Amino acid sequence: MAELVGVYAASHGPMIVRNREKLTPAENESLDSAFTELGRRIKAARPDALIIISPDHWVNFFIDNLPAICVGVGEVHDGPPEPWFKAFPHRTLAGHPPLAEHVVRTALERDFEPSVSYRLKLDHGFCIPLWKAGLDPLPAVVPVVLNDIEPPFPSVKRCYAWGALLAEAVASFPGKLRVGILATGGLSHSIGEPDMGRIDEAFDRECLRQFESGNPSALLGFLGERLHGAGNGASEVRNWVAAHGAARGRGFELIRYDPIPNVYVGCGFASWNLG
Repeated sequence: MAELVGVYAASHGPMIVRNREKLTPAENESLDSAFTELGRRIKAARPDALIIISPDHWVNFFIDNLPAICVGVGEVHDGPPEPWFKAFPHRTLAGHPPLAEHVVRTALERDFEPSVSYRLKLDHGFCIPLWKAGLDPLPAVVPVVLNDIEPPFPSVKRCYAWGALLAEAVASFPGKLRVGILATGGLSHSIGEPDMGRIDEAFDRECLRQFESGNPSALLGFLGERLHGAGNGASEVRNWVAAHGAARGRGFELIRYDPIPNVYVGCGFASWNLG
């Protein structure tokens, strides 16, 4: 049977790449070391496949067709289309159709109804963490698009349940496979709004404390009260909640947190304790 060998999270703010020259040497060093440590942990787990949970930033979907969840089931997916991200070395990324299709079947049996795509374009949300973490060669990827860009959003409770479903699908996959889960996005940030660039450090630190505590009900209650006030981009924390569900609510280890104004995002990096 397949084994869940690691659950991880990382911010994916595009300014991590686009504004690199505007960051101080200390800020760049901090981000680089966080991604390097994240990559070290993922590589040490030796995943054959990596389920990546990220939003779609108007690359595959728009408001005329906006699924709450979409699973990429194809043999191959396209690399990032953003013109500023030409440094990403992979024009295509290999998928893992057997695992992806098993996730979809398991979801349907458990009253989730995800959309499917046989070829997704994987934007910076998926690819910045892969690139900055130094994952080369890449494991096969199962991209999961979770809508936390445009309301209405799935509830944080539903996101937690989706993560638990992913763990169940991995455990029941009929084959010897090492699987990791990587959630990307967040923490607090505001994009395209009058307060663009605002980082809510108090929210971020309390949010991380809630994840570390390993108390799912307290975390979901906190997010229910505070998530809407942490910037429109903070909704991406839902991806972390899904990862928390996949880890069965165990506490996680914070690798690094940095509130960096020129990145516009409260940048967080973590891995969950599966033991």
